[in-house]
Amino acid sequence: MASSNNFPKLHNAAWPGLVGKGEDGEPIIELDTLLDFTASAEVDGSKFDGIDLMLSAPHVDIESTDDDLKALADIVTSKNLEIGSLVAPVWPPLGGGSAMGEPSDVEGFLRQVEKACLIGAKLRQMGVRPNGAIRIDSACDPGSWAADPEKNQKAIAETFRQASDIAEQHGERLAAEGEICWGGMHSWKTMVQLLELVDRPKTLGFQADMAHTLLYLLGYNAPDDALLPEDFDWSDTAKFYEQYQTLTDALRPWTIDFHVAQNDATVFGSGSHDKTGRHCLPDDPNGKLDITKSAGYWLRDGSGELTKTCRHLCWDGCMFPNEKMLQQETWNKILAAMVDVRNEHGWVE
Repeated sequence: MASSNNFPKLHNAAWPGLVGKGEDGEPIIELDTLLDFTASAEVDGSKFDGIDLMLSAPHVDIESTDDDLKALADIVTSKNLEIGSLVAPVWPPLGGGSAMGEPSDVEGFLRQVEKACLIGAKLRQMGVRPNGAIRIDSACDPGSWAADPEKNQKAIAETFRQASDIAEQHGERLAAEGEICWGGMHSWKTMVQLLELVDRPKTLGFQADMAHTLLYLLGYNAPDDALLPEDFDWSDTAKFYEQYQTLTDALRPWTIDFHVAQNDATVFGSGSHDKTGRHCLPDDPNGKLDITKSAGYWLRDGSGELTKTCRHLCWDGCMFPNEKMLQQETWNKILAAMVDVRNEHGWVE
């Protein structure tokens, strides 16, 4: 049933057509194809409002010209969609570098952040991007970080402070993605510590993905920070939500970007992507999350009031198999889950 709520806006993500694809994996799915599936999805009169993008060829080249961006804006608006958050390609293979690395690595990282902020600002000026952040991570792995946690955490924080300076120059905000495969961001405690070290809450916030943050509870890559035992009985919902509250209370105050997702409490990787929280379809029988209820822990404060911080929600189906991604039914199921979240935790403007 369609809701009268018109916020937060509902966005799909295009990067599942890129991440974990290519090389020896499945073929990349073109942006035009994903835009078509997104625009065609419909559930009881509700449709996607927009799409979030990765700034990497062949979707959206980080070196895009103004003409390229105008063409992108035209095709997105022609499908009655808007653009939201943008992923900055800060990783070494794409021209970036480790946020805790050598000066040349940090220089590459910051260069990619600046290019992403410039693109974000231009898309705002074109009127196609009314909200959204620039998404970053540390571009380094937990194992390398663990060689000297204190030194490396301070180095990442300094790089993120410099990135925040850049973002502010272009009227952008940065969203640091909490994910178990990024050094210094691989547990809920290290993530909070990093955000506090940077201490730029108006510019640098947290991007919470429901699939990735579920793995925070289990302490993958950070066993000492686990909130649930490895052999947790998932039928004990009271215990689950008690610990989920601990997790969300710690990270919600920083959260400015939010991904609706499902996870089966396992890790998965494909192509060049390290193992991280497995994204599942919303109706996956092995999914551990009550999506609508769990989303409320992120979108409502400790007293149950809507925070209204996230102006749009995004669905992340990263590393879904192409067989699933090339079916319209997949996107209709995803949209239905997101509509349920907005019905329960949305508002009207």
